[in-house]
Amino acid sequence: MTNGSARTATAADIDAIVSTFTSAFFHDPVWGPAFPDSQRRAAQAAVMWRVYVTSALRYPWSLVTPDAEAAAIWIPPEGVELMPEEADGLEGQLARVSSADTARAIMAVGDRFEAAHPAEPFFYLTILGTHADHRGKGLGMGLLAESLARIDEVGAPAYLESTNPANLKRYESVGFGVRDEIVLPTGQVVTTMWRAASVS
Repeated sequence: MTNGSARTATAADIDAIVSTFTSAFFHDPVWGPAFPDSQRRAAQAAVMWRVYVTSALRYPWSLVTPDAEAAAIWIPPEGVELMPEEADGLEGQLARVSSADTARAIMAVGDRFEAAHPAEPFFYLTILGTHADHRGKGLGMGLLAESLARIDEVGAPAYLESTNPANLKRYESVGFGVRDEIVLPTGQVVTTMWRAASVS
């Protein structure tokens, strides 16, 4: 995706990005079971994705394909994933559409992710996903490559959490290396990955 087809996401893309993430993570090893009722999972998960996507758009670092078939949501160094009022409200929103237990468990995952963050500043890939209808076309990896090219221009490192082991080789192919593992209360293992700043 180095042909200019990646663009910066705007508020007009929110619905499409939420749809893409809801589809992309429906069967994810972590985010699928986080919403145990598969009949209601899409609607429940969409509430969470909408909060994260909307919040991140305060920064000009989230990229999408032309029709948001794939999206990469980044938080720049010194940025925050959620503002305090957004974080405070998320658990209540999740509880209203699912259950208090489900909401607490999801917030606990977020807390573990945050506790594992490196101390030095970095670009944070909070969410990368491709709509299930568009998988296999290289859209997500193309978007990631374009994102990293832009990050390399400012000479900063990048960090992510991989909730799906199937993606580790893909991330390694663009310069990420395994940093650590987060073991969730459910026993699922999330791999944290780091990509050093470009020295070119």
